[in-house]
Amino acid sequence: MKRIYSIDVLRGIVMIIMALDHVRDLMHVTSITEQPTNLATTTPALFFTRWITYLCAPTFVFLAGTSAFLSLNARNDIAATRRFLFTRGLWLIVLEFTVVNFGLWFDIRFTVFLFNVIAAIGFGFIVLSLLLKLPVKAIGCIGLAIICLHNLAPLVPGAETTLLKKIGMPLLSPTAFPFGNGKMFVMGYPPIPWLGIMLVGFAFGKIWEAAGRERSKICLRTGLAAILLFLLIRGINGYGDGVAWSAQQDSTYTLLSFLNVTKYPPSLDFTLLFLGLMLVLLAYLEGMQNRFTAVAAVFGQVPLFYFIVHFYLIHVLVFLMLFLQGFGVSDMVFGFNFGRPMTGSGLSLWAVYLVWIGVVALMYPLCKWYGNYKAAHKSATWLRYL
Repeated sequence: MKRIYSIDVLRGIVMIIMALDHVRDLMHVTSITEQPTNLATTTPALFFTRWITYLCAPTFVFLAGTSAFLSLNARNDIAATRRFLFTRGLWLIVLEFTVVNFGLWFDIRFTVFLFNVIAAIGFGFIVLSLLLKLPVKAIGCIGLAIICLHNLAPLVPGAETTLLKKIGMPLLSPTAFPFGNGKMFVMGYPPIPWLGIMLVGFAFGKIWEAAGRERSKICLRTGLAAILLFLLIRGINGYGDGVAWSAQQDSTYTLLSFLNVTKYPPSLDFTLLFLGLMLVLLAYLEGMQNRFTAVAAVFGQVPLFYFIVHFYLIHVLVFLMLFLQGFGVSDMVFGFNFGRPMTGSGLSLWAVYLVWIGVVALMYPLCKWYGNYKAAHKSATWLRYL
């Protein structure tokens, strides 16, 4: 399948932004004890450091669907595409609970098993593989229905102990399941809402059958329409997000409250806003080529490689930070603490930004090498899974 430059650039941009969130999450001084979107404790700089990274997950999932459509279009073979999506989906789920989870927690006991974005994409690929014989419009409509209606799930009647809710709710909202010896399974990315985004991304792949300028117009109009719809629904302050916005102590914090949409699971407001921003950005990237887009495309061509390696790199820097701050191995607390002590460790926000820039700079030659390796070994089927 021929690569589409604007998609690689967009994916690369959000991967650069993603690294900021992970450096903040693992190394910021308050990341273990406070939520950066908690208006009672956050600052505008910290809030927007987290908020801008909300663009990443929906973009990854949406473009995964788009790439699946483009792959099917190039192959023109439903059976082969179905096999690939199904096996890749299973592989991503296995990868999540092994290599990715260890890279996140660095816990050899695997105290926490986190169903995160890689597993959500894997789940989506599996379901999408089973839907491929449906018309593209039907797949898109299913995705839109999920995006628009999944916020109704808490209104489903019946006790929480019923079998339907025990099985269904973890697929729709974050849930934690303790099991033997202090271990825990956490459904961080409930797969059904993210599946809706992937299915819409798959259907949106049809626009790449149009000429570049027409694609750009469609992306821009659709993105602006989504943002306007977000402003309308969020302004009404009813359905669309589980957390209503409210007037705060000043206009800045009122704005933060308005923008403080729910990612877990991705609410209708969240999805409209960030897919809208993504599409506007994609419209402007169409046909753009400069030094920055060239760098971003290097990252965007090897997304899974980047995702895995950057976690390990950041975690090495976490341990270096701890040793420089006077902590030893005996002070480390794993599981949800990423190896950091309960108190006293971490970096200021300005230092987080410096580390982030360093991580991205270090990742560039690695991604450049791996991208070249892939290009030189196109016949190696296993590389399609990385």
